[in-house]
Amino acid sequence: MSLTADVKTELAALRDPRPSARIAEVTALLRFSGGLHSIAGRVAVEAEVETDVLARRVARDLVEIYGVRPEIAHVQASGGRAGGHYAVRVIDGGETLARQTGLLDQRRRPVRGLPNKLTTGARHDLAAIWRGAFLAAGTLSDPGRSAALEIACPSGEAAMALVGAAHRLGVAAKAREVRGAPRVVVRDGEAIRAALAEMGAARTAGAWEQLRQRREVRAGVNRLVNFDDANLRRSAQAAVAACARVERALEILGDEVPPHLKQAGDLRLAHRDASLDELGHHADPPLTKDAVAGRIRRLLAMADKKAAVDGIPDTESAVPAGLED
Repeated sequence: MSLTADVKTELAALRDPRPSARIAEVTALLRFSGGLHSIAGRVAVEAEVETDVLARRVARDLVEIYGVRPEIAHVQASGGRAGGHYAVRVIDGGETLARQTGLLDQRRRPVRGLPNKLTTGARHDLAAIWRGAFLAAGTLSDPGRSAALEIACPSGEAAMALVGAAHRLGVAAKAREVRGAPRVVVRDGEAIRAALAEMGAARTAGAWEQLRQRREVRAGVNRLVNFDDANLRRSAQAAVAACARVERALEILGDEVPPHLKQAGDLRLAHRDASLDELGHHADPPLTKDAVAGRIRRLLAMADKKAAVDGIPDTESAVPAGLED
């Protein structure tokens, strides 16, 4: 089963008992999976979903929350769709449902984004918006250079509303157009893991993170094995030496290390292959590469000075034999 299917299976089994979260999830799912249609001159609400399980869950939520009677239809595959999909339709009472979910405003005009009361709601409501949107139109790719969590959006306004909800959850998401269609994309590995966890896919988030770490380790090993350029090899050796010295410095100083120097040391150890410029981007707030380099130099100098006073091995002693800092 694909990662996308894993996420949707896990999310479809999750039920937040809080009424506001259930409303937020159903509203987002309706907005991102179809929305409004006109059938025989009447407003109908329709959601197109991928599985029978999800269709039945959506129908049940509509009955329990809004008291409407949806119908479920299996739509045969066409135009490259594999396996077809399921349509959950509400015709009788469709306009009332559209108003209640914020798909129509008070003047019977379609709302292009998401209701403001949802996107400014509590944290669990924001998570429910993302859960509903992902169930409707989300995909998750394997970890790697092109890793991404994406949600296809019905409009630019809906995309921006989803981005705003993500930022309030602390997830870095961006809206962009792909072949003329608006999408919301999360690309950073940690942000993808956080988005999955916020939506409630904790199991898949853990599995995705483990897969990402294994691939990063494998990629790192492959880079070292394939270094035939002397400059790259020396850079790799210097990075190993630098990390060894930083680890020793933090060990020597212990609780005496100043917070800003400890932050620089921790950044060096957390991103061992990163350049100084990249380390600066990882800092919070961001730092210039000169600032990062200066802090690491001061950290090492402070540790070496303390080592000399205490009569213990300095940071250079931690560098493996044959490596140059």
